[in-house]
Amino acid sequence: MTSNPLVSIVITNYNYDKFLDRAIDSALNQTYQNIEVIVVDDGSQDKSRKIITSYGNKIIPILKENGGQPSCYNEGFLGSQGEIICFLDSDDIFLPTKVAELVRVFESFAEVTWCFHSIQLITEKGELLDVVVTPNYISQQCDFRGRIKMGKIPPALPPSSGLSFRRSLLEKILPMPTTKLISASDYYIKFMAVALGKGFTLSENLAHQCIHDNNAATLRKDRQHIKAREYLLTGKWIKQEFPQFKKFANKLFAVGIMLDNNAKNNSYENHEIVQDYLKNISIYEKININTIIQYFLIIGGIKSILKNVFNY
Repeated sequence: MTSNPLVSIVITNYNYDKFLDRAIDSALNQTYQNIEVIVVDDGSQDKSRKIITSYGNKIIPILKENGGQPSCYNEGFLGSQGEIICFLDSDDIFLPTKVAELVRVFESFAEVTWCFHSIQLITEKGELLDVVVTPNYISQQCDFRGRIKMGKIPPALPPSSGLSFRRSLLEKILPMPTTKLISASDYYIKFMAVALGKGFTLSENLAHQCIHDNNAATLRKDRQHIKAREYLLTGKWIKQEFPQFKKFANKLFAVGIMLDNNAKNNSYENHEIVQDYLKNISIYEKININTIIQYFLIIGGIKSILKNVFNY
């Protein structure tokens, strides 16, 4: 990495005009100066594009037709030049020292290819909520590659606004498959990042995630079928693009089936994804997925008994 590396902040937006300028300002007002701010608008129908235009040459706009957040990652990365890439959802905020902290980590540890940090949740008015994403994070180097290879899910990873990567790593991951079936999902990028390289977790809360009525999934119990779809599609895409991680892909797919069953939403789209996946895998893999599901059911049953009977 060169000294004083260029950092690309890729903001993804869809119909979030009431939050967008706040997100852009937080990106522009970083204490670390060598940055470029790229705003990818995914076919918004509100005042988002007017807001984007008002920033002039302070930002790099990418205006595209609606295609879902994965397509925004692809386009934003394609339009970036930075050695370090970080993503920011347009309803979230970066704290002023975030980029400086990321650069410090990447410059200090040559083998680190990704850096994730915890996130503080806030209300629309900016009030802090008593919830922190990944509160048990410790500032340390991490290597989950062996865990992924064995088909095990890594410890909790933060949402989009807590993710950053070396360009060399994202070049192996993007472009990623896309679909309009999910409006927002970062699972593919962060899971493949930890599968392909060593990383670093920061305990500091360097971003605020806004909780509001239109959140895709965070704290939304009424959208479990959408969360299930994220797992189903992520498993499908990983198996398709990185067959060496098929054990992990099948684990994610099994989790997706479990979540979809628990949602009791009878989602036609989810059913189609499941049927398409199952008809293209071996009998052994089907047995493995069923075994994983049964295991989760047993563990879930045991936890329920402990909670209800013993108040454990």
